[in-house]
Amino acid sequence: MEFDFDVFVIGAGSGGVRAARMAAGEGAKVAIADDQALGGTCVNVGCVPKKLYTYASHFSHDFENAKGFGWNLGAAKFHWPTLVANKKIEISRLNGIYAKLLDNSGAQIIRGYARLKDCNTVTVEGKDYTTKRIVIATGGAPNIPDVDYADLLISSDEIFDLVEFPKRLLVVGAGYIALEFACIFQGLGSQVHVSYRGDLIMRSFDDDVRQFVDQEMRKQGIEINYQSQVNNVVRQTDHSLLVTFADGSQIEVDQVLMAIGRQPRVAGIGLDSLGIETTLKGTIAVNDKFQTNIDNIYALGDVTGGIELTPVALAEAMVLVNHWYGDGVKKMDYELIPTAVFTQPNVGTIGLTEHQALAKHSKIAVYRSDFKPMKHTLSGSDERSFMKLIVDISTDRVIGLHIVGEGAGEMLQGFAVAMKAGATKADFDATIGIHPTSAEELVTMRTPS
Repeated sequence: MEFDFDVFVIGAGSGGVRAARMAAGEGAKVAIADDQALGGTCVNVGCVPKKLYTYASHFSHDFENAKGFGWNLGAAKFHWPTLVANKKIEISRLNGIYAKLLDNSGAQIIRGYARLKDCNTVTVEGKDYTTKRIVIATGGAPNIPDVDYADLLISSDEIFDLVEFPKRLLVVGAGYIALEFACIFQGLGSQVHVSYRGDLIMRSFDDDVRQFVDQEMRKQGIEINYQSQVNNVVRQTDHSLLVTFADGSQIEVDQVLMAIGRQPRVAGIGLDSLGIETTLKGTIAVNDKFQTNIDNIYALGDVTGGIELTPVALAEAMVLVNHWYGDGVKKMDYELIPTAVFTQPNVGTIGLTEHQALAKHSKIAVYRSDFKPMKHTLSGSDERSFMKLIVDISTDRVIGLHIVGEGAGEMLQGFAVAMKAGATKADFDATIGIHPTSAEELVTMRTPS
């Protein structure tokens, strides 16, 4: 049978675009369809604009810290519309780059919401396209609870483009998305409250990191409430929101950001009609070759419910295309994937938490350091940094590395290379530190805690 395309990609986010470009580069006839802006969540409503807003939020801290170094900057004034407008310009530029990359690769861009008609046919805006292979890379979307007041809530998709800056913000949730926005808006001048139904923020992270970030966020004036559940939200006559919690307490805010996780973006694309298997969480089930239970239909990225990071989706796309057009032996390696959280201060982590290490290894050694960075000896800030190494005693390998402090993500990338290469604690100890830096602390810790 002759098909219109060799590969049809549904979803033009990071993973989908990478798969389309690489397949086209191998000579395949490729189409990629999406009804949203090119680049997906990361470029449009995720890591890129969030990092830009993080940069913006840091200036308030920098202005305050500058006083201890002799700078008198006067009264600083933040203008929300300028940030929003300039962000839009940059995102539009990136959208154009993605379009150019796809065009240059030879992949055909089809605008519209794509649906599966059968295992070899995709329908976009009423037109059918036949294809040998299909890749579903539709990503995820924020969870919004099914409650009467849902129309009064916003998600991470909407918060970047609010018309009015929220002087009072309630963030519901305590994962990395929730906490990054809490720190962003605190830095921009909001009074920020965090509501979390659990006992401690950042559930999947190392316990020491969780406690340290909680401590540092509170220093900034962010109010964090645990065992807290929103019961109702009401719009008042002055347009503010009255939030009532399960314990009867109330607060008035300007916006309520719901950041309680994400769900796969698969509504209406036809999974059920084709019998494509999904997990209990609604994500698409795939094997180690990213195949669904239908041999010629594949899925990758956030829609599969794996590690929801842009670089992971990019790597999965490259493995998938290698399977088709390369030697086919390359497999996705999910071990030792570094992660950064752009709170204030930043978090960088790779490998096992202490709890995970104790469950997996018979004997471990743990090294901790909690210190005031040199910068803050003059700034007047009471911000501190934290670093932690976890070592498997039987092999001396560093199996966990955790950083909380300014530039943690930048620091972590180099150490991630070392750990991926099998670095031992002896390797760390033999490495000369760069002085004076915070990073040198990671190669100077000698005594287990």
